[in-house]
Amino acid sequence: MTRGFARQALIWGIGILIAGVAGAESSPGDAMLAEYFRVETARLRDACLADVQDREDWEHRREEYVRQLREMLGLDPLPERTDLRATVTGRTEREEFVVERLHFQSLPGLYVTANLYLPRELSEPAATVLYVCGHGSSRRDGVSYGSKVAYHHHGVWFARHGFVCLIIDTLQLGEIEGVHHGTYRYDRWWWLNRGYTPAGVEAWNCIRALDYLETRPEVDPDRMGVTGRSGGGAYSWWIAALDERIRAAVPVAGITDLEDHVVGGCVEGHCDCMYLVNTYRWDYPQVAALVAPRPLLISNTDRDRIFPLEGVIRTHARVREIYGLYGANERLGLQITAGPHRDTQELRIHAFRWLNQHLRGDDSLIERAAERIFEPTDLQVFQELPDDQINTQIDETFVPQAEPELPECGEQWRELRDGWYQALREKTFRGWPAPESLELEPLFSAERQGVRLEGYRFASDHTFRLQLIVAEPAEAAAGAAVELHVLEQEGWETLLATYGWAFSEELGLAVPSESGAVEGAFREAANRMAGSGRVRVYVAPRGVGPTAWDPSSRAQIQIRRRYYLLGQTWQGMQVWDVRRAIGALRSVRSGRFEDSPLEVHAREQMAGVALYASLFEAGITRLVLDQLPASHRQGPYLLNVTRYLDLPQTVALAAERVPVTLRNAEPEDWSYPQQVATLLDWPEQRLQFSSP
Repeated sequence: MTRGFARQALIWGIGILIAGVAGAESSPGDAMLAEYFRVETARLRDACLADVQDREDWEHRREEYVRQLREMLGLDPLPERTDLRATVTGRTEREEFVVERLHFQSLPGLYVTANLYLPRELSEPAATVLYVCGHGSSRRDGVSYGSKVAYHHHGVWFARHGFVCLIIDTLQLGEIEGVHHGTYRYDRWWWLNRGYTPAGVEAWNCIRALDYLETRPEVDPDRMGVTGRSGGGAYSWWIAALDERIRAAVPVAGITDLEDHVVGGCVEGHCDCMYLVNTYRWDYPQVAALVAPRPLLISNTDRDRIFPLEGVIRTHARVREIYGLYGANERLGLQITAGPHRDTQELRIHAFRWLNQHLRGDDSLIERAAERIFEPTDLQVFQELPDDQINTQIDETFVPQAEPELPECGEQWRELRDGWYQALREKTFRGWPAPESLELEPLFSAERQGVRLEGYRFASDHTFRLQLIVAEPAEAAAGAAVELHVLEQEGWETLLATYGWAFSEELGLAVPSESGAVEGAFREAANRMAGSGRVRVYVAPRGVGPTAWDPSSRAQIQIRRRYYLLGQTWQGMQVWDVRRAIGALRSVRSGRFEDSPLEVHAREQMAGVALYASLFEAGITRLVLDQLPASHRQGPYLLNVTRYLDLPQTVALAAERVPVTLRNAEPEDWSYPQQVATLLDWPEQRLQFSSP
């Protein structure tokens, strides 16, 4: 297609696209997506803890569940417990208690700023509360004083009532301000590739906070508890589930189930620190159940829009089953009070009573309120921030990226290869469904201007019905080579614009028949097809073309986030769509193309999608990948993938199976597969570079 034809065709394609997807609620893609999320969420809900038969069964599984949780937080293996380098920078004195302003390093350069509240008179080590903060920013004149300022009244109450209380700042809203909003706000979708979540940093900071408390003579290490609200409620779950040094927990407004997050949409009100990387496809009651049989109070208000009441109640009901295995239902509480998502007095009173009862054996009434008495400067740890801090770049190092070495021999290559395939199946594409019937359905067949165009629909999974469009010369020879083109949105628009001139009725389009540019684009495509004798097949994976959903940036972000809450990614499921498209193609016209040479073509992000699909499908005779990103940092975004390998290694995996042509690529970016090919003496055509 000439540039002039392509440009005019694209104009018509864009007009068609806008007409087709305007109004997100009414588009077929949005309807399919909503149903997909509903069904997938229900699957995970029904599977959650369903295989636990009795207490012995639970205790047998529990250790592995804790390990899986660590992994999904980026903590398996746990980082090295390096020197905390705890430093007290000042003290604030009050009549009943003292506040120490301190910091420690949970990793070298990863600073945790904190306030330690100590009762004035202690005759023996005291019950201790780790208070983890929600998103309570405290800033003045461009200076961040940390979330600990917003929640300091909790520390005051605990110290006045005989507890030691350590309040630690969050990564994002500490005195050194890191990032929680990587996918929500900053387009850091590579976090999914890395398996990184700031929830893991918060969990690690909590673990190291307990390590620090154990060094203090004022602390009774056998009577440590945790509480916090909102984000702090979530961090209370992580630490209570991971670390049995927590003897009692009160997560406040910090958990609900996937139905609320994914179907109900409260994911849109949360940043990334609230979520694990859901590799093992858990629903959140499974996190909560890991606290059993220790005392646990689930606390919430009844009008909390980001932790809705119904999901909180469902979570409690499922967790109660595990507590029942221990005969410990009295150690599990559910407190619902009136109010919105706010730190209300009623929520505080119940938390104080629960921790008083279970850490100090004191069931007395709460007679004194939690009071705010400090100015931000009273609690400030740093006068100048440390130059060696890594808080602001911790996402780059917390979960290491794999740096695969070149194999030295064929045996070492096979070991690497097999390990990568296992990781891809178990850690990256675990969320793929079991294959079901393709339900292949012919949509249309027409012949005009020397071109035959056929349309088919197939089932990629339980919800998404995708289209294959087959274009071939009217006199195509039997066994002609087939090109499967995996389309991104621009490719779909160009397809419609090119074939719409002759097949507007079949494609459901209204293209002006007098347009010379559109007619010219079609004629050029038809001539090229006739000259090559090849069959061209087009597939638009989910979210593209007929299944395109709301194109607004806000909607796209939250759709991607819903996928990863379900232990998938959008592009990971597009890989599945391409696999299913290959299966559907082989079934077209009673297997007419089953023995035809099959090339798979794709560009940019879809090149990465097609690359991964080729690893799991036999019968492909060539991959042609145009402008494939040189690293997953630029996409495609697949769960956990760069913990194990990056795109150069994936190209090597593919090239072992099938010849690969990289178009518009810099050969130096692909030295890894070239060196593997040389080492293993692959034929030269296994990896080629070309310009358009």
